[in-house]
Amino acid sequence: MTTAAESTTSLVQSVDWLAIAPPVTVAAVALVVLVADLFVPRTHKPLLGYGAVAGLVAALALLVPLRDGDRSTFCLTTGTRACSYTADHFTLIIQVLVLGGALLTALLSIGDTRKLPAGEFWFLLLSSAAGAALLPAARDLATLVVALEVASLPAFALVGIKRGDRRSSEAALKFFLSSVVATAVMLLGVSFVYAATGTLHLTEIAGRLDDVPGQLATLAQAGVVLTLVGFAFKTAAAPFHFWVPDTYVGAPLPIAAYLSVVGKAVGFSGLILVTVVAFPSYADVWGPALAVLAALTMTIGNVAALRQSATRARSAVRLLAWSSVAQAGYLLVPIAAAAYAGDRQIGSTVAYALMYAVVNLGAFAVAALVARTHRHNRIADYRGLYATRPLAALTMGFFLLCLAGLPPGIIGLFAKVTVFSSAVDAGLGWLAVVMAVNVVIALYYYLQWTAALFRGPAPEGTEQPQTTSRQRTPAPLTAAIVLTAVAGIALSGAPQTVLRFAAVNLF
Repeated sequence: MTTAAESTTSLVQSVDWLAIAPPVTVAAVALVVLVADLFVPRTHKPLLGYGAVAGLVAALALLVPLRDGDRSTFCLTTGTRACSYTADHFTLIIQVLVLGGALLTALLSIGDTRKLPAGEFWFLLLSSAAGAALLPAARDLATLVVALEVASLPAFALVGIKRGDRRSSEAALKFFLSSVVATAVMLLGVSFVYAATGTLHLTEIAGRLDDVPGQLATLAQAGVVLTLVGFAFKTAAAPFHFWVPDTYVGAPLPIAAYLSVVGKAVGFSGLILVTVVAFPSYADVWGPALAVLAALTMTIGNVAALRQSATRARSAVRLLAWSSVAQAGYLLVPIAAAAYAGDRQIGSTVAYALMYAVVNLGAFAVAALVARTHRHNRIADYRGLYATRPLAALTMGFFLLCLAGLPPGIIGLFAKVTVFSSAVDAGLGWLAVVMAVNVVIALYYYLQWTAALFRGPAPEGTEQPQTTSRQRTPAPLTAAIVLTAVAGIALSGAPQTVLRFAAVNLF
């Protein structure tokens, strides 16, 4: 006979500290940096940035013991074994992307925080990275929402952290309002799903949605739709993309890079988890909806990027912002395909996201370099860059060709072919055609920018460098450019390193 003491003991959870070590490490370093800011003199504030970099490197190192992808914790001790935190292969790949993106953002930021409150900046960046690292491991809706907000709330402050800059404040407000609306819609959807199923764990929701009582069927359907709409905001899918250009332009350049990669990874990770893991029985609803969103998003993003004027202030960042909207459309294609051909298609989104993260962060790193001498950062300011900074021009050209999917950016070409194949395999021929047309549209503005790098000197009327002497590039910024260039070249030389994820089941 089971005693009361034994019954109580069975309800006590054992925590797998190694499984949760990466996000916990980042969160702990964030607190250490915030406290250390109180005691570090102003002249030594850059040490806080190097401490943040060390914390992110340590978190990445802690992923190595988890490479088998077979650990879970915070599991129910009664009934079915459902867990709130799972470190499977999907989790680990997204955590590598998120923590690597945060690390490169930190390198870009070390030389760019002289006029910013250092302690607050690094605390907010690390806090957001901790939430972003937690999200792909979340396997219940409560943890998913909490992780999403931990990743998002510090990002609002990071966008508006430039004191006295009206553009930065407006960008932060627009970002905040759109995200709050998305969260409210998503929470309403989550509450409906919980009311219909009686559980928050994703795997249990998947089973119970198949057998929802008739009187709760409408409630469950509304919950699924509202939850998906909330994540559509987070992924910047059209028509919920309106906040992206102004937010990227108003934010500090490293934070714009962070949002374009880590912020996008957060939104897509959550979308994948709720569609493929929690709502597979509603694939006939979210599959066509995501296919339409993918077509709309890539088309609006590419057409808007095509219309950017090369002489407009901050047109370089604005074009990268619209490009990121178009890339979000490509990332949506395999998720939509998963509704028709199974969750194995999700690997194509992951493979494409890894390629995009490397080359887009590299493009932003070169943009940060150019912004040091051209504060308006127009596309026209890149004309003749090869004459003054040949290595920077070559790396920027390589990143743009990767985004366009042209040689020598082999990884960009292969990643696009993988996404295209996922649409064809799922029977979404019309979506594959839309994607092909959009890839051709994107070639124009990517090649136009690439050609400008190798033309003659900029014509009169464009902004000239602020100083006639050659400024010394900060070592962390150089490191960020070199790391992304080396990673991009390595992936182009061995694309199977990333593309193998497209052929396996990550869950």
